[in-house]
Amino acid sequence: MLYEIPSEKSLEAIGKGLQEAAARHGFGVIAVHNLKETMANKGVEFNGECLVYEVCNPFQAKKVLEANGAVSTALPCRISVYLSPHGYKLATILPTALMKHFATPSLLPVAREVEEVIVAMMREAA
Repeated sequence: MLYEIPSEKSLEAIGKGLQEAAARHGFGVIAVHNLKETMANKGVEFNGECLVYEVCNPFQAKKVLEANGAVSTALPCRISVYLSPHGYKLATILPTALMKHFATPSLLPVAREVEEVIVAMMREAA
């Protein structure tokens, strides 16, 4: 399930807010992908604005990886910030929705915990 929220802030302010919220919640921002720049480097013109933040709490990641190594295909968690016709939006695929694909019921409590934090971080940044 996709979770999206709008923001009236600038791209820079949202990014700063995500960095600060991640730190407050014990997460780290592992990488930020600027899709416009990445495409330009490949010779593709993209007129939109989209930054993808990879965020992770290593303690939570360890729990799910030990339960099912295939979860590595869904890590780290990603928060996208993109320009829509009505301003910026923050979006993520909810961890509980992702974990349903791994047929490991023990992952759901961890996914719920991570999801609560990801949603909180997005709300704080927006």
